[in-house]
Amino acid sequence: MPLSSVHWKLSDRRAKDEGRIRLHRHFPSGYLSTPRDIVVYLPPGYDQSDARAPVLYMQDGQNLFDPATAFNGQDWRADQTADELIRRGAIEPVIIVGVYNTGVRRISEYTPTRDPARRKGGKGDRYAQMLARELMPFIDRQYRTRKTAADHAVGGSSLGGLVALETALLYPRVFGKAGVISPSVWWDGRSILDLVLRYKSPGRPRIWLDSGTQEGDAPARTIEDLRLLRDALVEKGWQEGATLRYWEVEGAGHNEQAWGARFGAVLRWMFGR
Repeated sequence: MPLSSVHWKLSDRRAKDEGRIRLHRHFPSGYLSTPRDIVVYLPPGYDQSDARAPVLYMQDGQNLFDPATAFNGQDWRADQTADELIRRGAIEPVIIVGVYNTGVRRISEYTPTRDPARRKGGKGDRYAQMLARELMPFIDRQYRTRKTAADHAVGGSSLGGLVALETALLYPRVFGKAGVISPSVWWDGRSILDLVLRYKSPGRPRIWLDSGTQEGDAPARTIEDLRLLRDALVEKGWQEGATLRYWEVEGAGHNEQAWGARFGAVLRWMFGR
């Protein structure tokens, strides 16, 4: 898959890191109709080392690193968070792959079922195939990555959190960890609960599951949905405090700033030393 890699020029506040964030434009897929950009964060010291690194695959990649590309001009500052934790020795060096969403197709690609009322959705399984069968092999060829499921994580927020969970459930031997941040459990009558309850693989990817207590127009319902998802996972064998990390984030809303504020906690849970 001949894709060129370019150094991504970030906003001035991160000019010192230019060269450690690389952009692969128009990544094609045989499972999805629209190519998408892929942005890759490399940890401090990557170019001066031969060591291999674990990889975190994040959805809505344009929101991670730069306000110029982020929704509403607010990015997660994910590179700065990772840099600080790595330099402090709090986490091991990690590669973060940001998968851009494709705008109008985001809802369809990030959902597990088709919602008849909205007349869209249900391509989450194809999206998961793209991640596991196309993007991961590409990243493995381009960068020094580790190869075990324990070293591969998938994550996202909102609908991105929903498809991250679906991906981990469909490919537990590929992705050993999932960061499910403020997932849109409400989608299509909470159809994600059925997907969890149908889970049959003997393995259990480790799951981070959270949501803010002030999300959306009906925050109490959002927390109710989150608890239902937690309970479904526990019913299927996940153990809270071991294979499941559950957090109701007091006062947090449904936005990039809130997700970026706790991204460090997610990284420490996934890749902590």
